[in-house]
Amino acid sequence: MNSDFPNITILGGGLLGGSLALALGNTENPPNIRLWARKPETVEEAKMLGISNVTDDLAEAVQDADLVVLAVPVGAMAGLVRSALAAGLPEKCLVTDVGSVKRTPHKKVAPLLAERGIHFIGSHPMAGSERNGLSAVTANLFYDAACLLTNDDRAPATPAAALERFWKSIGCRTSWMSAAIHDELVARISHLPHLIAASAARVCLKDPSEGRFGGGGLRDTTRVAAGNPTMWAEIVIENREALIVPLQESIADLREILASLEGGHQEQARQWLATAKQRRDPMNPSR
Repeated sequence: MNSDFPNITILGGGLLGGSLALALGNTENPPNIRLWARKPETVEEAKMLGISNVTDDLAEAVQDADLVVLAVPVGAMAGLVRSALAAGLPEKCLVTDVGSVKRTPHKKVAPLLAERGIHFIGSHPMAGSERNGLSAVTANLFYDAACLLTNDDRAPATPAAALERFWKSIGCRTSWMSAAIHDELVARISHLPHLIAASAARVCLKDPSEGRFGGGGLRDTTRVAAGNPTMWAEIVIENREALIVPLQESIADLREILASLEGGHQEQARQWLATAKQRRDPMNPSR
């Protein structure tokens, strides 16, 4: 059993919460895991997938928890934490999350917990899928994924180190940074790519039936555009302060290649494409 967190509660029965429950269940000497979902039908679906200890009773879910993982949309976290506190969230527990924006939970969630002496440390495992819900869960979702950790509220070193070991135990590569730096980073490497993929889908697939003629390039470029629009609208609005500048840079960059095309400047176009290749190649060092 996990010596740092013998009892782990995951609040949220979606892709990340369900996958985390499966991943923890596959670890050596797994902890006691509880998965909470708001809807009874989600509880039944989770049980059918082999996830045990699933409940829609929040008091039952948080009882005796050593670590609580918030696996719900960022906008729902504060309300859920208030409900969990009212349901008996233990004062000895550590609370973390899996949200893709970090300034918001540090601003809205951490103060609620601090009133009870409960520490909050932000977590963002860079893992996911364009698919949603329990039907997409996999125990390997977090393997070799970067997990970005934020401790803006200065939780002590002992629980911080324990949380880092927790993420490493399911295969994550961990890094620490401030919430502001985190949000600026993911704006460029996650949120902006989603908007660009969505724009490509909007422009390239004005007639969706033409998608059948596309190859891997079209599929790869637009894949994440199939993600949940409601979830992604919340993410990009929550992180709009960090996202606006790189989006403006992207618009300016497209104007640069547009000018090359309008002027018939092949060398300028080649240089533009060469810069893109040069920056992308290190992500695939074996190629």
